[in-house]
Amino acid sequence: MKKNIVIGLIVLVGGALLIYPLFKDDPSGLRPKKEIPAEFLFKENLATIFNQEISIDVKVNSTVELLEVIFNDSVIESWNSPAKQIAFQFNPNSFGVGTKTLLLRSTLEDGSTFVDNRLVRVLSDIIPEKLTVNVANSHPHNPTSFTQGLEFYKGKLYEGTGDPGNQGKTIVAQVELETGEQVQKMGLPAGYFGEGITILNDTLYQLTWQNGKCYMYLVKNNLVPISQEFGYIGEGWGLCNDGKSLIMSNGSEHITFRDPKTFAIQHSIDVYSNKGPVNYLNELEYIDGKIYANVWTTNIIIAIDPLTGRVLQEIDATNLVIQNRGIGEVLNGIAYNHQTGKTYLTGKNWNGLFEVSFDSPGE
Repeated sequence: MKKNIVIGLIVLVGGALLIYPLFKDDPSGLRPKKEIPAEFLFKENLATIFNQEISIDVKVNSTVELLEVIFNDSVIESWNSPAKQIAFQFNPNSFGVGTKTLLLRSTLEDGSTFVDNRLVRVLSDIIPEKLTVNVANSHPHNPTSFTQGLEFYKGKLYEGTGDPGNQGKTIVAQVELETGEQVQKMGLPAGYFGEGITILNDTLYQLTWQNGKCYMYLVKNNLVPISQEFGYIGEGWGLCNDGKSLIMSNGSEHITFRDPKTFAIQHSIDVYSNKGPVNYLNELEYIDGKIYANVWTTNIIIAIDPLTGRVLQEIDATNLVIQNRGIGEVLNGIAYNHQTGKTYLTGKNWNGLFEVSFDSPGE
């Protein structure tokens, strides 16, 4: 009994000692939450539309030497010794669509800084144009190819495949268009699931799904592996290029532009329509200033503005899928032949490769 009383006293005294510092300057125990020097007057995160300018109010609670508004890591407004309440016009256009960060940074006379932050969700101002796929011609396609990447380079067709059974079936190959025959191929061992491919300056780049590696091959008369490889964080899905940068998807709405010499990220965009983000961006192709992307698990291909991330067109390939998928998997694989101006589509384990056009319904 005495032992229990002693333990109880120790706990009580210890608790009092811990609590005392909290109340020694505030006997009431009702100390108000300390105000930050300046804050946004809207309490929730912000939603707006590309090309739509809105007014944002700011409350200054104490003396501030410098007040800055930072959007997507860039200072867009600043004031020296600001008044108690100010407003500014916010236009998100310089940074495209997507979810970004808006910060209000206060710097005091002693150099200390305080930040009030919000998320900003910028939707596209464009209702995507609706197009359909029309087939102009068809060619054989190897039905054992689990197509992950498809690309023409100097008139020759190349294909990269995945390995869903983990049996060492990931390859990259030069393919004869008219016959579907793999003229030459190189493989990766089991455990490496190949994803998107693209070719720039005689170098073929091949992503892997969850291995975090990009493999490279010299493309001239034959495919020759390059000993150097690039690493990256996260998943690899689709890959294309605009003649300067490698453009990569990771299965989300996020697309990154990378340096072809180092694979370092140069910048990124989020892909949004007027309704919100478009996820599951898979195989990519760059055609006439637009990024085309298969949307995984759907029959939809979207055309994306590479500067802003806005979805410009939605291309419905349902008829192509119904007529030609057979026992294959989903639609995946877009290739554009710059020498002929023709576009081709296929799917994972399909037995056909199709020359197509993207047209308005009814054409």
